[in-house]
Amino acid sequence: MRNATKIDVFSSLGPTAEEICRQVERILASEEFHAPKRGRNFLEFVVSETLAGRSGFLKAFTIANMVFGREASFDPQNDPVVRIEAGRIRKALERYYLVAGQADDVIITVPKGGYVPHFEYTRDASVPVRPEKDAENPRIEEFEDQGHSPQATTPPAPIARHLGTGLLAILLLLALASAFLVAGGARIRPLPPKASLPTVAVEVFAESSSVDSSSDIARGLRDDLIGQLAQLDDIVVVADPPMGDRATAADYALQGNVQTDGSRLRSVARLVRRADGAVIWANNFDADLRAQNKLWIQSNVARQIAGAVARPHGAIFQAETAMIAQPAQKADQDSHACIPAYYSYLQAMTVQSHGAVRECLQQALRRTPDDATSWALLSLVYLDEIRFRYKLGTPSSAEPLELATASAQRAASLAPDNPRVLRAVMLVNFFRGDIDKALAAGTAAYAADPDDVEVAGEYGLRLAMSGKWQSGCELISMALDKNAGPRGYYEAGMAMCAFMRGDIEAAEQWSRISDLDCNPMRHLALLSILGAAGKMDEAKLEQNWLQSHAPALMTNIRQEISLRLQRPADQERFFAGLRAAGVAVDLPSGG
Repeated sequence: MRNATKIDVFSSLGPTAEEICRQVERILASEEFHAPKRGRNFLEFVVSETLAGRSGFLKAFTIANMVFGREASFDPQNDPVVRIEAGRIRKALERYYLVAGQADDVIITVPKGGYVPHFEYTRDASVPVRPEKDAENPRIEEFEDQGHSPQATTPPAPIARHLGTGLLAILLLLALASAFLVAGGARIRPLPPKASLPTVAVEVFAESSSVDSSSDIARGLRDDLIGQLAQLDDIVVVADPPMGDRATAADYALQGNVQTDGSRLRSVARLVRRADGAVIWANNFDADLRAQNKLWIQSNVARQIAGAVARPHGAIFQAETAMIAQPAQKADQDSHACIPAYYSYLQAMTVQSHGAVRECLQQALRRTPDDATSWALLSLVYLDEIRFRYKLGTPSSAEPLELATASAQRAASLAPDNPRVLRAVMLVNFFRGDIDKALAAGTAAYAADPDDVEVAGEYGLRLAMSGKWQSGCELISMALDKNAGPRGYYEAGMAMCAFMRGDIEAAEQWSRISDLDCNPMRHLALLSILGAAGKMDEAKLEQNWLQSHAPALMTNIRQEISLRLQRPADQERFFAGLRAAGVAVDLPSGG
């Protein structure tokens, strides 16, 4: 966004109400403003309330009630719907001004930390230029209405006012440089050893049309794709590989072409493993140039390709699962080499793969003890011995939770803003029963990387299981739509979402399609659903399976469900289904 002079909305130097209203209309009418209907309603509401002099009432509770139709029982401390929508609007406004609004005289923003919009003239407008008093901290996330104070990464305002203007200028330049690098996805980092992170060469995309727009889109798509991939920590992107021995330049080649036929556009992409030339992933992406602009198409297709190829559970990590068999035997294995092993383990989750990935991470961390991501993954591996102990056959013990907690704390001390670290902190605190800390970490993880579908889905599950079913289930559904994996895990979450809202038929359908046939907790949930549906014969089959494969679970139902469902009302709904199926649920102990 261009430099702008901040103007107090009540100052005679600021944009008039008429200018602001015209600017809102211009933004909402632009095809470059990518926001859903409720996001547009959000923007109109906060602008109109501010112009009416009611900015002091722009709190999460008010917006949730007036814009999103939430009930009076809405809890802004744990339901993130307003914070999520505000974050989307900030990104949509930033994109609009970068693409279509470059010549606009009035800039509208919604600064982080609240919901009150700011109205500004651009520096090239005919108004006096006034220096800004304080540099905004671009890292502050949404903590309004939560009672949290984000860690300061710039001096607090009272201290900053006493600093010399020269030092403030330096700080501002550094902040702008940092923001520029982050916004552009650029990161300066040394190339790791060949045996470490997978390397991907993004080759020049071909054009199957003589139309100039096809060539423009092919170049733009490649540039956007490089930018998307460069933001990920688990791969190294090679934009222009050396022309010598290309087989050693990168592990994978991402190739593609763009085809046009009138207004129809097709982007074709494939991922090739250079060691043997095998195509391990390929897909087509169609678009209509009359309905969507080129920049939106490029950005959208690039995001889909990056997610399918390089996100957790993507094609690259699925292709590298062969190393899971003997990870602990490779003495030169570093921490990054264990990441594909971890995601492979999640797909099967056997006793053998659990032990192998745990040993891999432990050995790697002995060599590289400052790797925060590996500490976070090790925390989750320890935690699985509690979450999935009936599937993994681990004994009942307090030790795994203690180890998981210590590992998450170590990760947080190294990288407190890392989304994977925050995800581990969220899960550890959830199973420790500290729901407030769990949801605070989940909110921060999602805000740090809303495009990480695993973070979004896991955060949604924790919200739902904490009783925030509406907002939680929205995130779970979104994660599924974006192919979060393992899918069966989130499909089981959708089964509970349907069950808790009383849609027993949908709950049964979601539970049956979830690919968790060997997971006893899935069978227990289906047993409760079938009991609520009155399907006694089918419920009996599930009960027999559980008695045969997880008899210890059947004598410990109440404790296991109370670990997962935090509200007593939700627990009792679950138990009622089991009782209807003929299962005797033990009464709470007196201690």
